[in-house]
Amino acid sequence: MFEQELSQLEKKHLLRRFMVVESYDGPRITVNGRSLLLMCSNDYLGLSGHPSLRKAAAKAMENYGFGSGASRLISGTSALHEELERRIATFKGTESALLFNSGYTANTGIIPAIAGAGDVILSDSLNHASIIDGCRLSRANVVVYPHKDVDFIEGTLKKNRNAKRTLIVTDGVFSMDGDITPLPELVMIAEKYDVILMVDDAHATGVIGKTGRGTAEHFGLSGRVHIQMGTLGKALGSFGAYAAGNRDVIEYLMNRTRSFIYSTALPPAVCAASLAALDVIEREPELLKTLWKNRERLVHGLAALGACTGISETPIIPVMLGESEKALRASGRLFDYGIYATAVRPPSVPEGAARIRATVTATHSCDDIDTALAVFGKLKQEGYL
Repeated sequence: MFEQELSQLEKKHLLRRFMVVESYDGPRITVNGRSLLLMCSNDYLGLSGHPSLRKAAAKAMENYGFGSGASRLISGTSALHEELERRIATFKGTESALLFNSGYTANTGIIPAIAGAGDVILSDSLNHASIIDGCRLSRANVVVYPHKDVDFIEGTLKKNRNAKRTLIVTDGVFSMDGDITPLPELVMIAEKYDVILMVDDAHATGVIGKTGRGTAEHFGLSGRVHIQMGTLGKALGSFGAYAAGNRDVIEYLMNRTRSFIYSTALPPAVCAASLAALDVIEREPELLKTLWKNRERLVHGLAALGACTGISETPIIPVMLGESEKALRASGRLFDYGIYATAVRPPSVPEGAARIRATVTATHSCDDIDTALAVFGKLKQEGYL
């Protein structure tokens, strides 16, 4: 039934297949019995294999078993769920927080709970797919504004003063280009026009800000963003997501967000691992410093090779290649040379903007970065860069 469509995807170099990872060892993975240097993970601080997370999860499983057995509002709320929500609120500088099972379920639940028919949502053109789908589910009037175009946002707000409720929603760090939202200007506009501002800190939590607390901390704007969403499965090395805000906002989301109400709660062991991750971030600030040193080493090395890294400002570093076929071939050559970094193609990025989305982590050594740069140098000689 679907053979023709699959064939068309393959012809356009857009067909996806799994790469099965057999084991992880810091920044190295094993695929088909072969050790590869991993250069596309979102495990920015390398916490997914940290001994503290392993120990905390194992202890929680001894006490609670694994599954939570029910949704949060039935019998799925453990002491660890509540403790983690308190810790996240403290970490993000808010009154309260609420756990979700993933960033995708958070965005597709929160946005329709906040905005509906008769309301207006302003969404950045490069927002994550989960935000896009949340906007579609809301039935609100969705205005997609040009990437980071603050003047366009203000112009739209002037034309929509009669909307019941208006929401501006943006990624904090944009997942494909690695740039940062202009939060000071967005906060100013949200306060000027009395509209709700929501920031998705999935790739900002644990990554930007002096202590890794995300976009609001990065700009010194803690307490001035109505809803901060973020994930626990990237820099925190665990799983799940959260929304953080004032007490009334979080209680409202708990009562109105369908993806929260109708989902089985996260396993307590996952909550324990996330709590341990927050401890590590506060106890080992050198991890964040190492992450950014590695980012600078890779970016400067790529620039010296003449590679185009777009508008990256963070450890997400796209190597822009253009066509999907070229990006696929480049990813294959990286694999041949012992580097695992996947090709990102439409619809994840616009047509003609395929790339290798390289990332660094705190567990990469200087030698690892230099090895990756040497391989990118070979790709330049082969005509890819």
